[in-house]
Amino acid sequence: MSEYKNRPFLARLGCALQGLAHGVRSERSLRVQLLALAAALAGLGILRPGALWCALVLLSAAVVLAAELFNTAIERLADELHPGQHPGIRIAKDCAAAGVLVAVLGALAVGLALLAHLLMK
Repeated sequence: MSEYKNRPFLARLGCALQGLAHGVRSERSLRVQLLALAAALAGLGILRPGALWCALVLLSAAVVLAAELFNTAIERLADELHPGQHPGIRIAKDCAAAGVLVAVLGALAVGLALLAHLLMK
């Protein structure tokens, strides 16, 4: 059994925060997405669209950040296991990047729907 299995909550939380910190330090796109989240939070504060819209925007942002962290994890693991070029590894990395793209497009759709809703009021 892994030494990481069944660890206390605070130990697991510490590992998760270390992973988040690594992602922020090493991934430019994650930092850009955090800036986009800050802009979205500012926009929500200014526009005050209502609780449901706020929840949709925040959930969309969380999905994008989670997708980027999963992408980072897949890239790091693949590079560690197979540092050279390999067609299967490339496909796995491309699929992970596509997951981020899908999440970003979904978040953009939510943002555009919110703007359309506010303009039609």
